Amino acid sequence: MVVREVVSRRDKDRFIKFPWRIYRHDRNWVPPLIGERREFLDPRRNPFFEHAEVKLFLAHDEAGNELGRIAAMVNSNHIRTHKEKAGFFGLFEAVNDRAAANILFDAAARFLRSRGMEIMRGPENMSMNDDLGLLVEGFDAPPMIMMPHNPPYYEALIEGYGFRKVMDLLAYHGVARPDQIPQRVVRGAELLKQKYNYTVRTVRMDDFDAEIKRIHAVYSSAWEENWGAVAMTDREFAHLARNLKPVVDPDLCLIAEVDGEVAGFSLALPDYNQVLIRLNGRLLPFGIFKFLYYRRKIDAIRIITMGVIKKFRRMGIDNWFYCETHKRALAKGLRHGEMSWILENNVSMNRILENLGFTVYKKYRLYDFPFTHLDLCERSS
Repeated sequence: MVVREVVSRRDKDRFIKFPWRIYRHDRNWVPPLIGERREFLDPRRNPFFEHAEVKLFLAHDEAGNELGRIAAMVNSNHIRTHKEKAGFFGLFEAVNDRAAANILFDAAARFLRSRGMEIMRGPENMSMNDDLGLLVEGFDAPPMIMMPHNPPYYEALIEGYGFRKVMDLLAYHGVARPDQIPQRVVRGAELLKQKYNYTVRTVRMDDFDAEIKRIHAVYSSAWEENWGAVAMTDREFAHLARNLKPVVDPDLCLIAEVDGEVAGFSLALPDYNQVLIRLNGRLLPFGIFKFLYYRRKIDAIRIITMGVIKKFRRMGIDNWFYCETHKRALAKGLRHGEMSWILENNVSMNRILENLGFTVYKKYRLYDFPFTHLDLCERSS
């Protein structure tokens, strides 16, 4: 087996298309759009590369058949924020072969150690603000929009190399029924809204750029104390917003204001993975017709993010977001949804979701591998 860095355009296309080999018999895998993946991995078009160094690697056998892929990332913003020399691996895919996985992890580790990193963490694709974590529970349903999926055997490959769990991320599922949210929760949210006199409105799509700046300010403040959080740069946030704009339903993007000041926001997206799973990675030439047809049949949403600035917490804004999103989803015929992801140590958020009738149905895991006493050559042999 040989591992090589991805340098040429041809190798990058092989890197992007390799997952089709792994998932060709997996009915729950959602193929990404190939064009979107090319943009995601293009340093000229993805602002993440402005503060991160990324190396891509492919493993292959003597005949040139690809056996796996991996990305290794040094994110200077993470190092500056958390004061730890942690590098990351992500975009990991491999055949069920321990040696193939090991040479990929070795390649990522060598690069990260050469940049002075002391820990390899992942999988992150490619940061905490992208899809991340290894699916370890909940393989019986496709992932929702912007969530990862992988074969069950990846857990053994990763842990067999020596990685150890550092954090679990939870995905909650709920069926939208008129009586799902207890009346005491609804009434409590109404009373608090009256008491603190805050307003909740939908995002103004005709003032989109200005709205994004308002939301970014909340995003940066509300999550700054969360484990592993790294604030997105202005360019990163604007880039993400432009990519999401075509799939945003304004009725499901809510902004709370207190005396005219933005206090929090909530974003739920229709589960467009129900469409992408039918396109096999391509919109053109005929995928666009499938897209237009199947998007009318979407029956689920994912609540991607919900945050309230610290000084405005305990006003019930988060509960109002839940109640309002639930009501609007029902009106649109969206019958079930996911709230993800939630850190396993976020006790208050997990308790709220359980009280609202949500249950954990998928679990994703992040791993750490310290480089102390590591002999890479022995590990691959």
